[in-house]
Amino acid sequence: MERRATIKDVAEAAGVGVATVSRVLSGGSASPRTRERVLAVAAQLDYRPSALGRNLRQRRTGGMGLLVPDLTDTFYGQLAEGVLACARSAGEPVVLGSTGGDPEQEAELIGMLLEQSVDRLIAVPSGDAETWTPAFRAGMTVVFADHLPAQALPEDDPAASAANDLMLLDGLSPAAAPPSRSLDVPAVVADDRGGIRTAVRYLRGLGHKRIAFLGGPGQERRVAAFRAAVGPPVDEELVVFGTGSRDSAYAAASGLFQSRPDLTAVVAGGNVLGEAAVLAARELDLRVPRDVSLVMYDDVPWAELCAPPLTVIAQPGRDMGYRAAELVLRAGTRRPRSVVLPTELIVRGSCGPRR
Repeated sequence: MERRATIKDVAEAAGVGVATVSRVLSGGSASPRTRERVLAVAAQLDYRPSALGRNLRQRRTGGMGLLVPDLTDTFYGQLAEGVLACARSAGEPVVLGSTGGDPEQEAELIGMLLEQSVDRLIAVPSGDAETWTPAFRAGMTVVFADHLPAQALPEDDPAASAANDLMLLDGLSPAAAPPSRSLDVPAVVADDRGGIRTAVRYLRGLGHKRIAFLGGPGQERRVAAFRAAVGPPVDEELVVFGTGSRDSAYAAASGLFQSRPDLTAVVAGGNVLGEAAVLAARELDLRVPRDVSLVMYDDVPWAELCAPPLTVIAQPGRDMGYRAAELVLRAGTRRPRSVVLPTELIVRGSCGPRR
């Protein structure tokens, strides 16, 4: 039996990304030349999306998908455990995929899930709103976890309202966040503002004034919360980012410590970033907390095994996954509302008074 052409085959033959093919075939934005090339290649390869794309609204196939950026990340593992526990209690199978934090790979996985007739999806998004448009046009039910997909837009653009609504739910003024465009989709997130604010206040109480933030992809709300917590004027040299990989996180942490030896405390936006900060400090002979205090977003088992144990902003990863699965399972009965879960500052030994 001849193998059926996939969306990836079309993308490779047309010399474009999977996300571009998905946009063209779903009627999204693309240049006339790109649209013509993609449609010609799709016809030549006899590419036919599954029947799901045509009639998903008339039938439910059961089962749900779960997409996360990195299965080796402890937090995403906890989130997956929550999704699987809820799905198991409901008798629902789960198709699990890792996007690697790559929007193109995410778009490909979305296309594969549609072809496999998976009509409900929980995702920690890597791509922007356009990446997700084909899923909605096909009728897929989606609930986002941890954060929403976004793309830059002017502040007065009405398409930014969904992200602003979520910021307000979180207690954070939209003016404190970067302008963004997000799909009007329910999400289950942690109280980033409360967690970051509590951590900064704690460090300030210890006498720290030059506090840095080490961030990564999808952490726009945490960055906005940090800027709001430290207050103007924000020293932008103390706000640095990695691209998501462990190597990038280490490079960002090491560069921060070397470029700003005057900093006295760091808030790491996730456990991969916290791990990088610990390793970079050790390589540079910086003593924690004598030379630099460290707070990490996410409580993971190894945090207590560090010397000294890390002070953390704990978020309920397993509960986040469970609640997201509950929302996607009952989406057919009523439109679910976004949920903000509480965070907790757990004080251990990685923070000390500024000497």
